[in-house]
Amino acid sequence: MQHRIPAGKHGPISDEMTAAVSTCVHCGFCLAACPTYEQLGQEPDSPRGRIVLMKEVLEGELSIADASDHLDRCLGCLACEPACPSGVLYRNLISPFRSCVEPERKRTWIERLSRAMTQATLPYPTRFRIAANLGRLARPLAPMMPTSIASMLRLLPKRLPKRQSWAAVTPALGKRTARVALLTGCAQSVLDPDINTATIDVLTRSGIEVCIPHGQGCCGALSWHVGNGPQAQRFARVNLEAFPEGVDAIVTNAAGCGSGMKEYPLILKGTQYEELARSFSAKVMDVSVALTKLGRVPPFPQQRLPVRIAYHDACHLSNAQGVVEEPRELLRRIPGVEVLEIPEGHSCCGSAGTYNVDQPEIAAALGDQKVSHAMSVHPDLIATGNIGCLTQLSKHLEQRGGSIPVRHTIQVLRDAYLDRPLRSP
Repeated sequence: MQHRIPAGKHGPISDEMTAAVSTCVHCGFCLAACPTYEQLGQEPDSPRGRIVLMKEVLEGELSIADASDHLDRCLGCLACEPACPSGVLYRNLISPFRSCVEPERKRTWIERLSRAMTQATLPYPTRFRIAANLGRLARPLAPMMPTSIASMLRLLPKRLPKRQSWAAVTPALGKRTARVALLTGCAQSVLDPDINTATIDVLTRSGIEVCIPHGQGCCGALSWHVGNGPQAQRFARVNLEAFPEGVDAIVTNAAGCGSGMKEYPLILKGTQYEELARSFSAKVMDVSVALTKLGRVPPFPQQRLPVRIAYHDACHLSNAQGVVEEPRELLRRIPGVEVLEIPEGHSCCGSAGTYNVDQPEIAAALGDQKVSHAMSVHPDLIATGNIGCLTQLSKHLEQRGGSIPVRHTIQVLRDAYLDRPLRSP
């Protein structure tokens, strides 16, 4: 696509943004893959339409106010990337663009309040736990609250799990095949800390030593995706300094975190940390990839009853990181497990970071649609690789009165090793 975007005007990430615009040939293959285009049916709410809008804003031909509604509705799910025959790196455009134009945005007081609340709490586990406990008390008042605040309250679980802690180093069982550093996450360590416990258990069983770097923090993905570039850079720098260099991999067990950490070279482009970010991001891998590449996964016990597991592809695992087969293959190794494909599996569940708060109506429609598709294959449980997806699917199943459990893939593997039944009799 031809453009007249001034060279270098928008800082160090200008080249990536203009390259994404230039690569787009306006073919429209992305439309069928885009969840918001499917929901709304409007060209400006498609990847192709949004690229045109961003191009015109960057050229100075269109005000951000005239484009913001359509751009805010983008999930950032990146389903458009594997669908694009030209190889447009949409990720190099949408988040950098949001960061560039955020200082010019004129937001309502409700938008400012909800953004301030999420950005001041979610990345910090202690703050988030306090806020979540207070929020649960306020849930009965949700119908009287603004939509975004009400949506935030309804997402909170009825009860938070107890805190869990992990040793700085957990040795491998048997001969060590690798040594990795684990990101424990921020929201996940509050909403479901057992995911980290299960991760350490399965990795060490597979011969992988696990260290938990002191001083690590939020990966920065939430900040980056909503246009808070400075905060994303701060979080990235903290992790670059906290994680040791002498490990075989930096392991993540939340799709959004892994994707965000792989974007550190873009987030820190033009800074003194860019090269370090490049070598750091090259080591980032999902736990399912670490197990298949670095570990020696021991055999699983036979399940007492056949188990049908519907696997949900988290967008930032399949689209952003290209991790599709590894989780499925690990689940298939459990004797008695049948892995089921969810119809329209490429479509986002609507979680997408803070999308439930920012665009609650579309998020709810996508969540309900995803649960309908999952229930249609009659699974005994649903497995996924992202805490946001897990929370979203659980919420919509609960609203339907469903009893299908939703578990992280690594929890399913851990329970299988412990000979726990994966389904009720």
